[in-house]
Amino acid sequence: PPSKEQEWKEATQPLSRARAGDREAFRVLVERHSRNVFRLAFRMTRSEEDAEDMVQETFLKAYRNLPRFAGRSEFSTWIHSIAAHCAVDQLRRRAPRQARTQPLDADTLDAAVSPDASPERAVYGSEVGRRVARSLERLSAMERTAFVLRHFEGRTIAEIGKALGVRSGAAKNCIFRAVAKLREDLAPIARAAR
Repeated sequence: PPSKEQEWKEATQPLSRARAGDREAFRVLVERHSRNVFRLAFRMTRSEEDAEDMVQETFLKAYRNLPRFAGRSEFSTWIHSIAAHCAVDQLRRRAPRQARTQPLDADTLDAAVSPDASPERAVYGSEVGRRVARSLERLSAMERTAFVLRHFEGRTIAEIGKALGVRSGAAKNCIFRAVAKLREDLAPIARAAR
């Protein structure tokens, strides 16, 4: 089995070569990290097409800024940070469209999860998913990005702050506001489930 040092060299070799201008090495980095970037992008945009665009934008920005990557963090952390910035930008561009989205009202939701619904579990589960997606769309770009990074990607507050370009306290506040808004939106579901 390879030693820890060999594993580290193999992991960092494409990065070193890419930083030196090797396009093939950068392609290896794209292949290695594009799935995770796509997952984040899809969670943010809820659109496969938008997520694919965001992946391309993320790696284009990474390629252009690769000589400035200082290596103080993992490449995966750096690329996630770029993806988070791209997500915030894309969500802000989409904001006028989202402002027209109306949340579900409590009566509609209560009817969808009524006890005599058949089969209740399926309806309830799909309705919860739709409600969560709609609630996420109503969050500001920063709140949504912070929430997704924290609760779907498992990032630390410090990583989220770095990705968003804000202090840890501001990142924490974004997450707190997002959670409060989601709780408010999802309260009818919690009451209906009792």
